Amino acid sequence: MSGVTSSEIPVRTRKRPEERREEILEHATAIALDEGLERITLRAVADRLGVRPGLITHYFPAAEALVIEAFTRAAVQERERFFTTSGTPVDRVAHFAAHIERGASLPLARMWLNARHLARFSPALDTALQQQDQLDRERLTAIIEDGIASGDFPITDAETACIRILIAVDGGGSYVNTATPPTHRAHRQVVADVSEWALGLEPGALRAAVDAASAA
Repeated sequence: MSGVTSSEIPVRTRKRPEERREEILEHATAIALDEGLERITLRAVADRLGVRPGLITHYFPAAEALVIEAFTRAAVQERERFFTTSGTPVDRVAHFAAHIERGASLPLARMWLNARHLARFSPALDTALQQQDQLDRERLTAIIEDGIASGDFPITDAETACIRILIAVDGGGSYVNTATPPTHRAHRQVVADVSEWALGLEPGALRAAVDAASAA
């Protein structure tokens, strides 16, 4: 060791447990969105982090628990991007529809489709999926209720409108894994079209708001 000073010896730092757990979950979520939930394994996450799989096991003894937390994390993050709290109720629905039309939600749409399939074989994942689905419904229903109260939406049943809009989201998202995604306007704008109808808006009213949101 002659000629090497103590200042030149690299110092290994140990991350705090909460930091390491967050790092593991961050990489697992990236795998979920990029490759699919079934590709989340303790080894796959360890390889991304450059650590031994045993370290991942220390925080997540079962891979299923990591899959469920990664799905939940991605769903929560996307909800905040989907539903803005600023602007009029029309602006907020337009932001939601524009986000989908831009293709910004495609990775999450793939993950949801993936999760709905895998949930058939995992009661725990199914529970997490139902919880996140309910939270999305509550967020969108709240926006619609605001619009009913303000007079922006000439309807009376916010829950029904919400369900119709989310069915349009799921219907459009069912094509995300096709080799040649549909390009027809009716498919690309289905969420905005259904939202306009479900909310009782005049034809073209929401379209103008969506176009403005996309241009912003």
